Amino acid sequence: MPKQKKWIIASEPEQKMIHELSQSININPVLSKILLSRGISNFEEAKTFFRPSIEDCHDPFLMKDMPIAVERLIKALDNHESILVYGDYDVDGSTSVAMMYSFLKSYCKNLYYYIPDRYVEGYGISYKGIDYAKEKNCSLIISLDCGIKAIDKVDYANSENIDFIICDHHNPSEKLPQAVAVLDPKRKDCPYPFKELSGCGVGFKLIQAFCIQKEIPEHHAFELLDLVAISIAADIVAVTGENRILAFYGLEKINFNPRPGIKALIQASGLKEKITISNLVFQLGPRINAAGRIDHAHLAVRLLTAIHEDEALIIAENVSHKNTTRKDFDQNITSEALSTIEENTSMLSAKSTVLFNKNWHKGVIGIVASRCIEHHYRPTIIMTESNGKATGSARSVDGFDLYSAIESCKEYLEQFGGHKHAAGLTLAIDQIPSFAAAFEAVVQKNITEDQLIPKVKIDSYIEIDQITDKFYSILSQMDPFGPGNMQPVFAAKNLSVLGEPLILKEKHLKLTVKDRSGKNKITAIGFGMAEYKALIMNSNAFELAFTIQENHFNGLKSLQLYLKDIRID
Repeated sequence: MPKQKKWIIASEPEQKMIHELSQSININPVLSKILLSRGISNFEEAKTFFRPSIEDCHDPFLMKDMPIAVERLIKALDNHESILVYGDYDVDGSTSVAMMYSFLKSYCKNLYYYIPDRYVEGYGISYKGIDYAKEKNCSLIISLDCGIKAIDKVDYANSENIDFIICDHHNPSEKLPQAVAVLDPKRKDCPYPFKELSGCGVGFKLIQAFCIQKEIPEHHAFELLDLVAISIAADIVAVTGENRILAFYGLEKINFNPRPGIKALIQASGLKEKITISNLVFQLGPRINAAGRIDHAHLAVRLLTAIHEDEALIIAENVSHKNTTRKDFDQNITSEALSTIEENTSMLSAKSTVLFNKNWHKGVIGIVASRCIEHHYRPTIIMTESNGKATGSARSVDGFDLYSAIESCKEYLEQFGGHKHAAGLTLAIDQIPSFAAAFEAVVQKNITEDQLIPKVKIDSYIEIDQITDKFYSILSQMDPFGPGNMQPVFAAKNLSVLGEPLILKEKHLKLTVKDRSGKNKITAIGFGMAEYKALIMNSNAFELAFTIQENHFNGLKSLQLYLKDIRID
């Protein structure tokens, strides 16, 4: 029997408001309801939402320390100093480094970049990276997507007469590093109006501020928004406010004028239609990430900064090959992790999952944590051995503050960082049992039973005859989707199956459903939902929760339901 999910149906706006918005912008009442639930209630707000303007981006100089950062960067360039661009090894870090390096190379002859080795140095600023800057006679390091907690490392750099400009978006500690400038909208003393920029987004604001200060046409900065869009998608930051604007224009560049590396990546991914945020999350992002997971993220930066298409294609194929290797590791380790949970009675009854295996590949433990949550819905930490320590990736369930829970157990940890939904940590191997027990106790105390039930958030019920090409055309203009503006999920009731559903690759379900009248039908696909076949075959009526997407097959386009859940009426 498939695990039951809880359906959360969005509250219904007043009918008068739905009617007025539908009339003013000439759209279906179902779409008006969705817009109203996202704070859009009139023509002007709808215009801003559907037609984002780059002019609505915030002044970068509103960010704390921005004038100081720009002044220090200009000084470095004027004095022909050597500069090191330093970033993390994930997608946000790799795109950040590629963006900053691509921009500064026109202004700096002695420019280098550095990404730490995931397996040797671990996350964030490393002493080895600072020593590399020293070796190259760099007097300035610009860190991207990391550095906000690197107090000791920045002190070390200062002792070597190397300045730091930190561009980060993670939560800071009470004490900040003694850098020349610390750019992070999440600083308590930072008045910047939008707090949810990606690490790449913070770096972009530095570039934008530099262009303003030097009176360089801002389109030089906007040319980099393709990389910012990928970072926004892959780092799962809110796609609202300024991020929505940056992602919108970044996607426009990806679709109409992609840089050679992104063009090659699209080709290697086999994507032929318009690129969406979803493609960045599920096709391009994992390939970029695979470089740092399986080998070294330098490869991703080489790809994203490639000038010639031939070179980019070769690197893209290499990166795709590493992604295939990553998938193999992911599947095998997930299988081992699930077996460990299911063979241990005490783990099955726990409110959290903490697993350690010294042989698991460090590059995929975050993915494995997410996979485990799909089967056992609770906060999960997957750990492996690296440099004689236990290193782990943690993922949370909806509504539970993972970072706070880990912080409550910090006495067992040597290092940790992250946010409410995801985190990383390092500890001594002999501390694992104590940490696991403490973490379970914190979760037991703070998590609610409701938070342990997977949920499907549904925007609106809909009749399947309302799902038309015009409806989908307007719906697709709500893209870019992401946290804060998720792709709308619909539900339809009183449905039955037409013919016998198909099982694809032994795990996916494909079926055609019809409404009560029998006149309207549509195809649906449920990935990993093969176990539902018997249930719906033996049912007179059922409800579906789904998103709507365009299916492309043999040159033909059709609308199709992508299933989230099935519920028997």
